[in-house]
Amino acid sequence: MLALADGYHARAVRPLGSRAVAGHLVKPYAIEAPGRSVTDEDLQTALRVAADHLSTAHLRGSLGLAVLLVHAGGDGDYVLVHTWIEGYMSDLAVFVGPAGDAAQLRPGRSGLAPCVWEAAVLAHERNAVTRHVLDGRGGLDERLVAWRGDVLEGEVR
Repeated sequence: MLALADGYHARAVRPLGSRAVAGHLVKPYAIEAPGRSVTDEDLQTALRVAADHLSTAHLRGSLGLAVLLVHAGGDGDYVLVHTWIEGYMSDLAVFVGPAGDAAQLRPGRSGLAPCVWEAAVLAHERNAVTRHVLDGRGGLDERLVAWRGDVLEGEVR
C-alpha cells in the first residue's frame, strides 16, 4: 500500500464540450497522466467507441444522458462510457488499450471499474445530474443546459 501511495499524484481533467452521440447528450472529458495528453484524434476515436456502445443503450434502459471519459493514463489508454439509465441507475462500459494506440482499444475485463481519477470525475457528474436534472427547476431543456454547463476542470486526486 505504501508503494501505491508513493506513486499517487494529481491528474489533469478538462471538459471537451458536450455533443450529441447516437441519440444521447454526451459530456466528454480528458483525463491526463503526467507527460500524457488527450489529442483530437483520441477524442474522435473515443466518440466512435461511445457511438457504437450507445447505439444499443436503449436496450439497457438509457435515459439519453452520458459521460465520456478519455483517459491518457500512465500505463495505457482508457475510454469509459457512463450512461444514466432507468430507476436512478447507471451503465458503465470500460475500454482499454496500450498507450498511444487508440486502434487497439477493447472492452475491459469483466468487473473492471473506474480508477481513482476516473471515479472523481464520475462523482462530480453524479452530483451534477442530481442537482440540475433530478432536483432542478424548470423544463427539461433548462435542466439539461444547466447540466451541460456544470463541468469539472483542473486537477483531481
